[in-house]
Amino acid sequence: MLADADVRTLDRTFTEFVLPDSVRDAIGELLESSPDPVEDIDRSLTWLRVVFSALPIDLLQGILDFGRHADTAGVALVRNLPVDPELPMTPVNGEPSPLKRTFVAEGVLLGLSQLLGEPVGVTTEKAGRLVHDVVPVSTGARSQTNQSSAAFLNFHSDIVFDEFGRFDLPNPDFLVLNCLRQDRNREAVTYYADARDVVGDLPADVEETLRTPQFRLNAPGSYVRDHAGGAAVLSDPIAIISGPPAAPGIVVSANGVVGLTAEADTALAQLQRSCRAVAHEVRLERGTALLINNRKGLHARSQFLAQHDGHDRWLQRTYLRRSLWDIRYRSAAGSRRVH
Repeated sequence: MLADADVRTLDRTFTEFVLPDSVRDAIGELLESSPDPVEDIDRSLTWLRVVFSALPIDLLQGILDFGRHADTAGVALVRNLPVDPELPMTPVNGEPSPLKRTFVAEGVLLGLSQLLGEPVGVTTEKAGRLVHDVVPVSTGARSQTNQSSAAFLNFHSDIVFDEFGRFDLPNPDFLVLNCLRQDRNREAVTYYADARDVVGDLPADVEETLRTPQFRLNAPGSYVRDHAGGAAVLSDPIAIISGPPAAPGIVVSANGVVGLTAEADTALAQLQRSCRAVAHEVRLERGTALLINNRKGLHARSQFLAQHDGHDRWLQRTYLRRSLWDIRYRSAAGSRRVH
């Protein structure tokens, strides 16, 4: 399938990909008649590899390079994607909608995902599902979780509770967010702060503090809510920033980080200020998806109006690992992809 691709490098940490109309329509036609891809996930991912290999070569290489190189951008916006011809009401409970009749969005989500890595489910997040419906839920409106809407969701990484105490190691390498429905007032903003930009904004002494193991991550809000009765569950002490200056890694939990010294607490506050200062801003709308490197940077989300009436913002999300090998110790019985 030959078509001109639109690949826009906006700066070293943010890029944009736009599908040509002809490619969008051809992929959409295939996806519209396909079954739910999660029902036979490995077969579906194989088929989606064939479908998405029809992307123009420059666009395909751009997405592949985004996933495989240390010096590429940490966030990418993909525009002009196929969409479902009709959508049911946005689910209000965070569960998949039983009324969804076509699976274009799921195909787009997993088609983009398989270009970056292997979709993985986490037993303590969305019941281990591979496709996460991210919607505002009234009981979590002010929480530091993906159910929130009335609170600013602080700059964070998506992390995973692990019984060995290192919540930063089994976490996803990438996230993909596909927008099925924009919030009614178009006010929700997703932010991404790349560690390279953050480090450039931080005072040297603050960066040095953040590179020392003076911090404990609180487990994800879903784990604390569902498994710990709301009590904090803290990781082993870790550093927030690691790696070489040209390609630093960063990790922060949305549900809170405990500094072990007054100096560490001061550094955490400065980190959030620096993230706000350097962050890229994206308003996701129907037909767009965001590719996020979960190790190169932190993401956040503004508050927005939610009325929990079936017309609220609706995203779908995947967690991706470049390899499932080094989390094999977490494998759920009878599942290759749930850990």
